[in-house]
This record gives sequence, structure tokens and C-alpha cells, in this order.
Amino acid sequence: MHLWNWAPALVLSGMIAIPAFGQLDLSGSWNPQFSEDAPERGPGPDLVDYLGIPINPAARQWALSWDPDRLTLQEHQCQVHTVAYIYRGPLQLRIWEERDPQTQALVAIHNYSSTYEQNRTIWMDNRPHPPDYAAHTWMGFSTGHWDGNILTVYTTHIKQGWHRRNGIPSSDMITLTEHFIRHGNNLTHVTVVNDPIYLAEPLVKSQDYVLNTNSNPNWDSGNGWLWPCEYVDEAPGRKQGEVPSFMPGENPFKTEFAAKYGIPAEAALGGPETMYPEYQKKLKTMPIPPKQTVTSAPAR
Repeated sequence: MHLWNWAPALVLSGMIAIPAFGQLDLSGSWNPQFSEDAPERGPGPDLVDYLGIPINPAARQWALSWDPDRLTLQEHQCQVHTVAYIYRGPLQLRIWEERDPQTQALVAIHNYSSTYEQNRTIWMDNRPHPPDYAAHTWMGFSTGHWDGNILTVYTTHIKQGWHRRNGIPSSDMITLTEHFIRHGNNLTHVTVVNDPIYLAEPLVKSQDYVLNTNSNPNWDSGNGWLWPCEYVDEAPGRKQGEVPSFMPGENPFKTEFAAKYGIPAEAALGGPETMYPEYQKKLKTMPIPPKQTVTSAPAR
């Protein structure tokens, strides 16, 4: 047989053997790394620590009125972190693909977060986002595409939540852009949040993961993937309908964080200016509050 008779078969075999450019497989179980922003992502941030967050005055007013005792209310005890925040917690992340059984085209990429047992679908089939009046959920509605070997995801229809777990609110009008970047067994996740209600500028964060190659059968059976959250009465005797909060000017923790670390109280209140290196010059001209001890909120 002449060599040119084999040419079509050789070309076809090459097409089958070589995957589409840029479409890395992100599948696997991923463990978060906490070398970045560890206090915020583990035990939680200090109260009235808004430093480096581009909040506007409306967000600051909301945050200063927020009493941490609010988390003892039953409707808040098991409240899910939104998709714009949940990846920063001590979660286990599982990623897998969904492909068309006939064409093997990539239909969706699924995420499962052990924190609050959240399932998320990132649609990869070019479907449109729903209209503005469609239901908002904790994980929102996500569509993705490949930018080279980076998975870029755009999410809308996200419920109201928080930008930082100490009272800084996020509205239900936020949009989230993400970049999943894999290098071998390492995964970097970059998020960009736009919030027209509570942010003056986009909020950019990142977190890193390492592929979990542990084949422990107890782990694989689900023991490390569940979040058994139950509602209980954490503050017995509270009047029905009472929501813990601070009136304007009454937050007893307003300068606690700033005094603890020897930084100006104004800086701790955040804002877009506090994100940039140039702000260090202004810090030197601002007073530092004296240290104080706050053991409890004032009686209400």
C-alpha cells in the first residue's frame, strides 16, 4: 500500500491523541493552603477590621451596626457562605467534569464544597445567563470558558452575604469573575467581585490548593466531606424577634483591632484608599488609639 493511503488515518489518530489546546483537567480533590490571610480564613477576622477592603460608606455603616451575637440567631447559624466567599474557608474541594455521552464535548464543570455541602455547576456549553428576575442562590449561576489553560468563570444571581466574615455585607447584585489556574498538583483560584451597592472598587482575592492524593477509605467514604449543621438555642431567654445590633456610634469594638496592632483607627475602617501602597505615607500622620479591653457588648 502506498504511504499516502495512510495519511488520513495518521492525521485522524493525531487528532484523537492530542487534547484540545488549553483545556486542562481540573478534576480531583483539592486541599486549601492557608499561608495567605490565615487568620481570616480560619478562626475569623477581628471585629472592625476592614483594612484593605474597598468598602463604601454604606457598607461601613452596616458593618459597624453588626453585632457578632447575630450569628446565634437560628436563621443565621447554618447560613451558607456565598460562592464569592466560600472558597476561602477550611473546606475540601472536589472538581469533576460532565461530558456529552455521544460527542464527549464538555458540558459543565462541577464543584462540591464540604463547607455547608454546596454543589455548584459551571456551564461550559455557551448557554446564556437567566434574566435579572430569576432566583438568586448561594452558588449563583455560572458560565465558564478557557483562556488558554486558565478556566475563567462568570457568575451572577448570587444571594446577599458578606465580603468579610465580620459584618462587611455583600449585596445580591454582585457579580463574580474567577480564574482557576493549575500548575501540576497546585491550583490557584483568583476571584474578582464587583458590588455596585457596597464596594467602591472591585475586590480581588486569591487562594491556593494542593491536589489530595490520599486514598484513605474512611476519607473517601464521605467522613471528611459532610457538614452536619443543626439549629440550636444558643442564647436562651432572648426575646422573640430581637436581632442583636449596635446603634450608630455605639459599637464598643470600633477601635479594639486598631489599638491591638498599633495602627490608626481610621485605617481599620477600610475603603479603597487603604488597598494601595501609597497609603503607608498617610498612616504615619494619623493617631493610634490607646489600647482597651472589651469583654462584652453593652446591655440592650
